[in-house]
Amino acid sequence: MQAKKRYLILLSAGACLILLFCLGGIQVPLSRRGPSRPHDRRLSGYGPGARWRHMSGYLQPFSSWEQDRSDDLTEHISPRQKRDANSGLYTGKRCRMESCFDFSLCERNGFKVYVYPQQKGEKLSESYQNILSSIEGSRFYTSDPGQACLFVLSLDTLDRDQLSPQYVHNLKAKIQSLPLWNGGKNHIIFNLYSGTWPDYTEDLGFDIGLAMLAKASISTENFRPDFDVSIPLFSKDHPRTGGEKGYLKYNTIPPYRKYMLVFKGKRYLTGIGSDTRNALYHIHNSEDVVLLTTCKHGKDWQKHKDARCNKDNAEYDKYDYREMLYNSTFCLVPRGRRLGSFRFLEALQAACVPVMLSNGWELPFSEIIDWNRAAVIGDERLLLQIPSTVHSIHQDKILSLRQQTQFLWEAYFNSVEKIVLTTLEIIQDRVLLHTSRSNLMWNSLPGGLFTLPQYSTSLRDFPFYYAELGIKPPSKFTAIIHVVTPLVSQSQPVMKLLVAVAKSQYCAQVIVLWNCEKPLPAKHRWPATSVPVTVIEGESKSHLLVFSKSHQVISSRFLPYNTIPTDAVLSLDEDTVLSTTEVDFAFTVWQSFPDRIVGYPARSHFWDSNKERWGYTSKWTNDYSMVLTGAAIYHKYYHDLYTTYLPASLKIMVDQMSNCEDILMNFLVSLVTKLPPIKVTQKKQYKETMMGQSSRASRWADPDHFAQRQTCMNKFASWFGAMPLVHSQMRLDPVLFKDQVSILRKKYRDIERL
Repeated sequence: MQAKKRYLILLSAGACLILLFCLGGIQVPLSRRGPSRPHDRRLSGYGPGARWRHMSGYLQPFSSWEQDRSDDLTEHISPRQKRDANSGLYTGKRCRMESCFDFSLCERNGFKVYVYPQQKGEKLSESYQNILSSIEGSRFYTSDPGQACLFVLSLDTLDRDQLSPQYVHNLKAKIQSLPLWNGGKNHIIFNLYSGTWPDYTEDLGFDIGLAMLAKASISTENFRPDFDVSIPLFSKDHPRTGGEKGYLKYNTIPPYRKYMLVFKGKRYLTGIGSDTRNALYHIHNSEDVVLLTTCKHGKDWQKHKDARCNKDNAEYDKYDYREMLYNSTFCLVPRGRRLGSFRFLEALQAACVPVMLSNGWELPFSEIIDWNRAAVIGDERLLLQIPSTVHSIHQDKILSLRQQTQFLWEAYFNSVEKIVLTTLEIIQDRVLLHTSRSNLMWNSLPGGLFTLPQYSTSLRDFPFYYAELGIKPPSKFTAIIHVVTPLVSQSQPVMKLLVAVAKSQYCAQVIVLWNCEKPLPAKHRWPATSVPVTVIEGESKSHLLVFSKSHQVISSRFLPYNTIPTDAVLSLDEDTVLSTTEVDFAFTVWQSFPDRIVGYPARSHFWDSNKERWGYTSKWTNDYSMVLTGAAIYHKYYHDLYTTYLPASLKIMVDQMSNCEDILMNFLVSLVTKLPPIKVTQKKQYKETMMGQSSRASRWADPDHFAQRQTCMNKFASWFGAMPLVHSQMRLDPVLFKDQVSILRKKYRDIERL
């Protein structure tokens, strides 16, 4: 009996082996020779052993880089990669920068962006016009398509909901007819709304081809990592430039507000997005968790109203949304019809920590922003756990989250311009990978838009990260003296100034910027100093006391000269009167505030309600908002930022008037730091000394000087979109300054004698 069973088992096993061999599941080597035999059809894809490989050949790979991928890698791909391989709404579903972007276009002229000219008869929504205007006003813009690295359509692609009045018809044919389209390669398409009732898919209604997508409410399933950019959903009223500041005026300890968690919005009775909002009543308690919904929206809401609608609508009307927003610690951001919501930006601005409840949403700018530092990422399936989760967050963490919401709002989201520039900067970092910004640059002050990677990729080279790196600013400065009048006497103030500055123990070098039409004095007429003196004539060649003639350009004092070896720059006008002691003290103060302008002559701005414009004053008052660069110390990085970030139109205006460059620099630094400059001790005679200069070229002697500066204030504020200057009432004096102790005990005793 046992022998019979063994016989049957062996017979069955043999039959299975024969069957597998016939079906190609087992490959028997027919030869020991290599695969070079031309008649070996199995190795050419025709034998049964190559059946699956041969069949896959009918699915043409999208690009050549996929042909070289090892088959072994398919066993270890992530769920997202599997979705990428098996689904798609458009041709370029598998696109990545290395496969669908032509980097060679960016090698010739750098990262330049071209906007197609608007076609006759094509209307643009206000939001899309703001996007195009932001690009055209940026340093990336070029009007020459031959210089472009990236292309932007002039056809409005923001609203692709077929029921919307902003929907552009026949978009596919219009795009395909563009001569530079090239299948979408090196193009970026902006979109806020896609799909329509009832399913609101992410289909744009046309094939975007190889183009990148800057899209709101994009899902992780359709998002192409390191290729697309997720942007926030913003309203048509979102400001183009400037933008409002965050609402966190001061930090409260503990950081709790009247409400712990709030939400007020529509409740969808049917269709996609209804499940999450319909369930919010389960955790609403009318005390510290207030989650209000209303059914009263749409034309036929009464047809679908349920038993809770009347009660929900009545309670919904009792609360003011703004009051809830500004008085809550956390704000719920559930998905709507689409994954994104206006509530997201509203919560950020209000310093109400967003609690995300939208599974599968690729959060805005997720490539660069660490959202765990500014939001709570919830799960729609675990709704009932949300209240206990937010209650368990420690007050220190809440304070940190709240502060980060304000930084992110003002750095990347409070205007259309910042949203667009952030998108372009992300793409530029991909293109110029060797100079891309670090995660710390993007997620800490002042943000990625103000840390230019072309300047440096090292954190220690910027004025913002000394404290985080645990290092001190270098202990030397370079003095730049701006000269516009001829030298006729050894007793002129500029000669005395040069000697006094060179005597400073912290001075590494003196640069004389010669912007005078008269010839330079001979080398022997310059005073002897213990530090090198380099003379730069206008914007021409620079070398040690060797000169060439150039025209006067006042902005040239802020050019990023390679001859500046130090981080700190002491900027001086030729008629400045400072002692060595005053220079030393100002520099020691700057070392504690390396991201700010530190100096002596202070000025202020004010709002003139009668004229409805900004005013400029040089009166001695109890506050100030500017420290003039005629006697100030700042980080040399601001030279690069002044040259690169600011538009040519502002610098041309400054050069034409030979005025206001110091005001413009103060605008820029305050915009970056969100802080006022630092005024240090100065003898009261500074202003009177400057006004008393007899030189005809002195700006103080120009009767139009003050009127021009009033005009500049308003021109600058208009371009920046807001007034960035910040008032301060702080002045820093040496310890023991004016104290009734022996003068010998004071370190900066000479300041009191001036």
